[in-house]
Amino acid sequence: MADAALHPKAVEHLPMFITAPGDTDVLMVVMAWILAFCVLAFGVLFFRLHSLPEHIAHRSHKVQMEIVSVLCLISLFTHMHIFWIIGLILAFIDIPDFGTPLKRIAGGVEKIAGIEPAELETAHTAAESAVEPRAAKETDAAAAPKKHPAATATAKKEPSHA
Repeated sequence: MADAALHPKAVEHLPMFITAPGDTDVLMVVMAWILAFCVLAFGVLFFRLHSLPEHIAHRSHKVQMEIVSVLCLISLFTHMHIFWIIGLILAFIDIPDFGTPLKRIAGGVEKIAGIEPAELETAHTAAESAVEPRAAKETDAAAAPKKHPAATATAKKEPSHA
């Protein structure tokens, strides 16, 4: 009976992956699951690799962390991998913080010149505007009058060191 179901030109022994009509193709179902898993794993690996510079910069608390994040996103959406390479290089480079020492130097120079630093001056004027006008007049009379920075610099003469 089994011989009657086969085509006359078919070989007598068929491979195991050929199924009979109406049966479930097990090899196709297994390969579909493997393909779905591989596509998902490749997607996770791809996104993880694209965010690698961002994670490196975030872990080491770099100053340029936001720049690295933007470069990673640009490389992800434009498929121009040079942005990813630049982001990776920036994630490993430690850019020195020039801002803090320069602000301290500027504050020290302003203190030497007799000028209040900009941050303290804005906080000081905000506090004065919140005080009642009469109380403000009393504190102004008691406090030393402020001089213009140029007038202060010209009024004080440096001693000659020569």
